[in-house]
Amino acid sequence: MLDVNHIQQFYGGSHILRGVSLQASQGRVTVLLGRNGVGKTTLLKSLMGLVPIRSGHIKLAGQDLSQAKPYERAKAGIGYVPQGREIFSRLTVEDNLRMGLATQPGSTPLPPELLELFPVLKQMWHRRGGDLSGGQQQQLAIARALAAKPRLLILDEPTEGIQPSIIKDIGRVIRQLADVGLQGQRMAILMCEQYYDFAEELADDYLVMERGEVIAHGPGSEMKAKNIRQLVSI
Repeated sequence: MLDVNHIQQFYGGSHILRGVSLQASQGRVTVLLGRNGVGKTTLLKSLMGLVPIRSGHIKLAGQDLSQAKPYERAKAGIGYVPQGREIFSRLTVEDNLRMGLATQPGSTPLPPELLELFPVLKQMWHRRGGDLSGGQQQQLAIARALAAKPRLLILDEPTEGIQPSIIKDIGRVIRQLADVGLQGQRMAILMCEQYYDFAEELADDYLVMERGEVIAHGPGSEMKAKNIRQLVSI
C-alpha cells in the first residue's frame, strides 16, 4: 500500500532523514521505533506532506504523492493521527468527526462503524472536544482520521499520556482495522510508538530508526529474538 523509496529531508542545514525507505502493507501493522529525536515524527509528517522532502519517492497504491499537498494525500487515502491529537477543542465530538470528511462530498455520511469502534464517542456526541479526557480525545482523533475511510492510517504516539484501560481499547481497534478494516476494507497501519510492549504486541513488521536512518527492520515475530527492545532503549 505504502512504498517509500530513499527519501531525504532537511531542516535548514540539518540532514534529518537520510535515505529512508520503507513499506507498509494492507492488512498489516508496521511499527516505527527509535529513541527520541531520531526523525520518526519528521518521517510521518513527510509522508503526510506537512514537511517537504528534498528527494526520493512516496507512493500510495502506486500513486506518486511525493510532491502532493496534505489535502491531496488525505483525498488519496491517507489518514493521519498527529502526536498530541490536535482535536478542535471548541467543536463538539460530532463536528470534530465531520472535519474528517473535509475531502469528501458534502453529503457523505460518517461511517456508522466509528461509534462501534469507540462507543464512548456516542455518549459524548454533543460535548466539546476540550471537555473530553486525554484518552477520549485520542479515540476522537483516531475516529476523525477514519471518517474518510483511508487505505493507510498513520499514528504518531497513540498511547502517549493515555490510561492503561484505553490503551488496551486502542490496541484492539488498531488490530481490527488491519485485520477487518472499515466495511471490509483492510487497512495498512503505520504507527510510531514509544511504549515498547504495546508496539511489539501489535507489530506485524517493525522498523528501527537512528540518526535519520532505518538501521533495522523485519517481521514483528522476530523482535524478541533480535532484542529490539535493547536497541531502542534509552
